[in-house]
Amino acid sequence: MERLGTGIGWRPEIAEAVERMPGIDWVEAVAENVCPGHLPDSLLRLRERGVTVVPHGVALGLGGAERPEPGRLADLAERAEALGSPLVTEHIAFVRAGGERTASPRLEAGHLLPVPRTRDALDVLCENVRIAQDALPVPLAVENIAALFSWPDEELTEGQFLYELVDRTGVRLLIDVANLHTNHVNRGEDPAKALDELPVEAIAYVHVAGGYERDGVWHDSHAHPVTRPVLDVLAELAARTTPPGVLLERDENFPAPAELEGELREIRETVAAARGGRHETKRTTVGGTAAPGEAAVTGGAAVGASAAGRAAAPAAATAPGTPAPAPAPSATSPGGPKPPDTRGTGAIPTAPDPARQRLALAQAALLSSLVARTPAPEGFDRARLAVQSRALARKRADVVAKVAPELPEILGDGYRAAFLAYADARPLTGGYRRDALDFAEHLLRAGLPKDSGAGGARRRLTAWWLERSGPEPPSSRPVARLVRAARVALQRV
Repeated sequence: MERLGTGIGWRPEIAEAVERMPGIDWVEAVAENVCPGHLPDSLLRLRERGVTVVPHGVALGLGGAERPEPGRLADLAERAEALGSPLVTEHIAFVRAGGERTASPRLEAGHLLPVPRTRDALDVLCENVRIAQDALPVPLAVENIAALFSWPDEELTEGQFLYELVDRTGVRLLIDVANLHTNHVNRGEDPAKALDELPVEAIAYVHVAGGYERDGVWHDSHAHPVTRPVLDVLAELAARTTPPGVLLERDENFPAPAELEGELREIRETVAAARGGRHETKRTTVGGTAAPGEAAVTGGAAVGASAAGRAAAPAAATAPGTPAPAPAPSATSPGGPKPPDTRGTGAIPTAPDPARQRLALAQAALLSSLVARTPAPEGFDRARLAVQSRALARKRADVVAKVAPELPEILGDGYRAAFLAYADARPLTGGYRRDALDFAEHLLRAGLPKDSGAGGARRRLTAWWLERSGPEPPSSRPVARLVRAARVALQRV
């Protein structure tokens, strides 16, 4: 597996600083924010210097009930070729739900949501990953995500789920240690246990990111410094294997370049110390006490007790980098025995359509409760779903403000409250640019904002909306009437 070294997430806001940073071996760019025919000059300069660029996708929805859209796969493949990338990455998540399979409106989450760790979801994910692998010109690696809530009645742990995914598809893993810490706080999952169970030899690279804790919930913000608990998880991973690459993610609230360089230095030191046998920690339960049969980790020695899902044998240490045996599915468990491995045969194992149907209904019900105020599905923690729902609305407001910065400028301090009120009853069904236009249209229909004098907010919003809607909006008659009314209002002013 190619050695990447130490890298940082490339973002336009810090492009110049990244170019000047010492010791940057590679960068990762959000795939959907890169246009293959018009690559940013900064990325071109980095490539000319021999810096590897990896496109990181966020919109495929590989964990969704539907098969990956060919157009999205083609776009991701085009970006990989334009950047000369050795691999591309995506997420084990679903980002949309509904549609024909569920006879319900198609909804967009605008966020990465967790996949249930069930046999149905695993079957669907494996087929989706294989479809993506066949469509991409370079290897694919998939990332574990952070979550605020758990699905009820899950059948596999995170480590078991990832192990079977790798075993059945040969896909590589992008392990985000900040996400493992997030799931430790939010879902009570032990990061060391997950690391014990997953196949470390399949790791393509590692993400490290910052966040914060509020009211017992960890928010994976990518806008705060990396914390010590996250570095401890990185050390746990590095004590087991040397990751081919480690990358610092930061998406907003960018600090001074010196602070980012300090975080990168701390990441390098953490990995070096763990591999040199100087890191010592213990596997603990959420309460902080060592679980029965668990031993301290020193240097590269793995933790004592055998992981759940392995053969029922006495606990034994595992050599660094040695994969755990695959969890053996029971013939009586949901989903039944594992299908035969078809890697290298050219055949894509298909997920049974009933599995896709069940997953589609479950994901549509969950997403509808998060963005359309329908009742929470049975078995979910309603308080946690409420936290997730508010987080989705805030993120939606933030992204619209980025793609249409004129809106918060026109509306001033009233932008956020107005947008959240709009979003409360109007789920995201398309892209964020369409969302920005629909929000402006909603305000204009409601006669808002009130000040319509020369230079006032209403006049400016009307002009902004007209400019972006075009002379003939391809939508309903009411919208065409709104265009005419807006023009008349502007003429009167």
